Amino acid sequence: MKLLIVIVNYRTAALTAGCLQSLVGELNALRDAHVMVTDNASGDDSVPRIAQAISDLGMDERVTLMPLARNGGFAFGNNEAIRHAQATREPFEYVLLLNPDTIVRPGAVEALVEFMDGNPPAGIAGSRLEDPDGTPQRSAFRFHTVASEFESGLHLGVVSRLLSRCVVAPPCPAEACRTDWVAGASMMIRAKVMDEIGMLDEQYFMYFEEVDFCRRAARARWPTWYVPRSRVIHLVGQASGVTDPHQQRRRRPGYWFESRRRYFVKSHGRGYASAADAAWASGYLLWRMRRRLQRKPDNDPSYLLRDFLRHSVFARGFNS
Repeated sequence: MKLLIVIVNYRTAALTAGCLQSLVGELNALRDAHVMVTDNASGDDSVPRIAQAISDLGMDERVTLMPLARNGGFAFGNNEAIRHAQATREPFEYVLLLNPDTIVRPGAVEALVEFMDGNPPAGIAGSRLEDPDGTPQRSAFRFHTVASEFESGLHLGVVSRLLSRCVVAPPCPAEACRTDWVAGASMMIRAKVMDEIGMLDEQYFMYFEEVDFCRRAARARWPTWYVPRSRVIHLVGQASGVTDPHQQRRRRPGYWFESRRRYFVKSHGRGYASAADAAWASGYLLWRMRRRLQRKPDNDPSYLLRDFLRHSVFARGFNS
């Protein structure tokens, strides 16, 4: 088998069905590909609805639906599908992690396969994510640093320009290029990479697991590439409800902060993680003061600073 495509569903049956529908043409072009949909114990009618969608699309032979006994998060849901495929199907060359809140443009999956086939040193390749009207979303990222944390908290244009080389989400390049990490919404991984470094870290419930994986791959000399020829619509935040731009003031869940803290401690150690926390908090405090003085609109999630401090390295301990 050339390609395994994995979609993790949690109470998003309609989105998952739409994603599957967008894959019909891709599967016709890639006859040696298979899709696995895991359901993270949704506790609603997701499983029968997705099963019906698979049948209605005539994809019964190409798609496996795998209900899981518990909701272990994004990494867990993907890993369970990969483990099942490794145990029950012939070996595959690539795995495509695909969010349920995506719609695959024609040729998008094939473009990633062709890129990986033509670039054997590449370990990971990510798509150009975009809005339904084709507006590109920032999809090629830099690793987080102390400087990038200060910049993201401060929201000040002149500082962002001075720290432009540290900004985590720079403008999207027009051509394929190496990058630090790509979004797990549409991320293709060479199977050899997982053989060497292992699968996604299931200690992340959601968020930062793809950053962690790309960093581990880079340390093992498997670079990550951004491939804009692969175009995928990403309905941002509709699967998780966390990053939806239409719900900017929604309170950020604890697992986001837990994942962020785990990433910094695991990747850089306790001292660096504490510096990153201090940098973001100080930048954010300056932003809040400036917002009040300049009477700017308050679009931040509710209780953001309070929740950040409650989950920070300082509050939760260096080893957590």
